[in-house]
Amino acid sequence: MARRPSSGPTDAELEILHVLWRNGPSTVREVCDALNEIRRTGYTTALKLLQIMTEKGLVQRDESRRTHVYLPSTPRDSVQKSVLGSLIDKLFDGSSSQLVLYALQAQRVSPQEIDEIRRLLDTKREDVTI
Repeated sequence: MARRPSSGPTDAELEILHVLWRNGPSTVREVCDALNEIRRTGYTTALKLLQIMTEKGLVQRDESRRTHVYLPSTPRDSVQKSVLGSLIDKLFDGSSSQLVLYALQAQRVSPQEIDEIRRLLDTKREDVTI
């Protein structure tokens, strides 16, 4: 059965992207070793995921050396915005404010985070009134 195209990276693909964003261009072995720090992952599993991610355009493969090196095709913030936008649409009917309210209620927020949130809200308010 053919694979259904996804609107974004899967959870496993996001784990690999996090490795590449954190560590920079990496071989399959390096990605696999980093994933094994989170949970047991086989080399062939990491390789297959990287091949799929290459087909999807999520990563690029440098084939100039014997050992292929993979690097992310998209910056972290672009993927975060895309995944978050999809989450807002799916779970919060497109309402960013509902997401923020839920996030603030669901987890403990430090005083420093509250200050940061206030600064961001003040900046947003200034953007709207200009």
